Amino acid sequence: MTAQEIRQKYLDYFKDKDHAIVPRALLVPQNDPTTLFTGSGMQPMIPYLLGESHPGGKRLVNSQPCLRVQDIEEVGNSKHTTFFEMLGNWSLGDYFKKEQIKYFSDFIFDELKLEPDKVYVSCYIGNEKFGIPRDDEAIECWQQAFKERGVDAKVVEIGAASRGAEVGMQGGRIFLYDGKENWWSRNGDENGTPVGDPCGPDSEVFYDFGEELHDEQEWGKAHPASDSPRFLEIGNNVFMAYKKTVSGFEKLPATNVDFGAGLERIAAAVNGHHDVYRISLIWPIIEKLEELSGKKYESHTESMRVIADHLRGATFLAVDGVTPSNKQQGYVMRRLLRRAIRYAFELGIEQDLCEQVAPIIIDLYKPDFPEVDEREKQVLEVFTREEKIFRQTLRKGLLEFNKLLGSAFPASYPMAIGGKKPLTGELIFRLYDTFGFPVELTKEEAFKRGIQIANGADEDFEKLMEEQRKRSQTASAGMFKGGLADHSEQVIKYHTATHLMYQALKNVLGDHVVQRGSNITAERLRFDFSHPEKVSREQLDKVEKIVNEKIAEDLPVSWQEEKTEEAFKKGASGAFGDKYGDTVKVYTIGDPAKPFSREICGGPHVEHTGVIGEGGKKFKIIKEEGSSAGVRRIKAVLQ
Repeated sequence: MTAQEIRQKYLDYFKDKDHAIVPRALLVPQNDPTTLFTGSGMQPMIPYLLGESHPGGKRLVNSQPCLRVQDIEEVGNSKHTTFFEMLGNWSLGDYFKKEQIKYFSDFIFDELKLEPDKVYVSCYIGNEKFGIPRDDEAIECWQQAFKERGVDAKVVEIGAASRGAEVGMQGGRIFLYDGKENWWSRNGDENGTPVGDPCGPDSEVFYDFGEELHDEQEWGKAHPASDSPRFLEIGNNVFMAYKKTVSGFEKLPATNVDFGAGLERIAAAVNGHHDVYRISLIWPIIEKLEELSGKKYESHTESMRVIADHLRGATFLAVDGVTPSNKQQGYVMRRLLRRAIRYAFELGIEQDLCEQVAPIIIDLYKPDFPEVDEREKQVLEVFTREEKIFRQTLRKGLLEFNKLLGSAFPASYPMAIGGKKPLTGELIFRLYDTFGFPVELTKEEAFKRGIQIANGADEDFEKLMEEQRKRSQTASAGMFKGGLADHSEQVIKYHTATHLMYQALKNVLGDHVVQRGSNITAERLRFDFSHPEKVSREQLDKVEKIVNEKIAEDLPVSWQEEKTEEAFKKGASGAFGDKYGDTVKVYTIGDPAKPFSREICGGPHVEHTGVIGEGGKKFKIIKEEGSSAGVRRIKAVLQ
């Protein structure tokens, strides 16, 4: 069964269970300043998990492409990818544990034909301190699911996952862990749950690829939640049942189910092979790399995995309108492409990598994601341009190599054997960090020229890289984490002000203006939009004036669900590339019979525009600049 067939089977299965199929969200989330990318299937569902009504109803399902670049250094092993699809289904105050566990167990055992004796699950062990009981309901539901298939599901209490290495399997089928493993909130375990947040126990599902993959000396005794390659998590059922209060936890009046399963991982389980890169959505890319390089996957595994993963992620970023740059999403896209090109050097592929591999990726996804087919030309243009730029960068790096190892080399560095100056870790890092020159090529050039690599150079290089990573993590704190968006009063004001500005831009510049992205914090709004040239100060002043007039008029803000086709016919604005179902939420500012603004959006918003200007605040555009080709960016504040 191919990954494509599994995806469709999952959507069809839950559609038969009265779930509405929800279109995918863009990889770059709209109006969520907490994350650069859509990193999970639940992320676009946050407003609805917090209580907003969804146009599709209370039962939803989809397959959401995701990007998690915090795992970028781990790409190369058999489990990790930065780009993946998350199969998800949700119950918004409808069914709960009993139904969800039956749905998923029936799906993997009856539809996908996974062998029950190769599947293990984890459940929440409870927390006496907070008065949260052991999740006996989930345990009993799983025991029933296994019993129906002739498997005795023994329960083993492990507690902290770190202690699992000491206790091992013990013949268990259902493993109980504490909150670090089986509790969901946006900040981790029970102790980290912020006051006011919905949260609750979860139940994870693991596939066992066989004892022969487990090395007890390296991993300790086996257990499902360990990092051992023997086990692969293929799904997680989150049961949002509680809300954190100042005095502890209280039960929610309406419970939600948030389920997510990695498509690539489920496909690996169906294949019966622990290597997720051998599935039908990735293996054709590997085969193309073997053809281009004349080398085999088995002997160049890491390089081929990195290239295949990174080009998949970069393809979807390009489809969703991202272009390489030195800032935020564009920086990550550039890093993915350049890492792929760098690893291709190791395979001997020294030109036209993207031009030859990207069409393979596009062919894999375009039957199920039509926008990939529609934007093939733009993707290839972006890729080939970036590859050309980077190869020029590599040539510049070679010139810098010559300078650094020649007369411009600092006199303070010691001489190596034969009077030649050694290649230090500091210089290797400088070439890599400043000029993008690959470490492997630096060493190869040194070898060709008979230049000694200084003792401890690798260690010094890694130390400098680690310092850079720490600086980068500090600079992007929270940007890759995702989770619940900020619904503070100030953010809601800025969100509604963005609607006013969007319409004002259309009024001043023309109807060609289309939203290309936004980022809103409690301090400011940022808005990207299509426009071919710089916006003049006079035009910006007109936009400001319109927005402040509409704030002063204290216009009502209302919403209603409409058929998508009708919403667009009536002039509702949307964001570039956004995917919509048959029904959407349309927010109207002003008299619905003659509105100032009509926009498709999920909320939240103020109830009337006067709230935005409370305390005498005025809308002020503080910066206008280019974001990418044909896209301008505005930053504005309320002051």
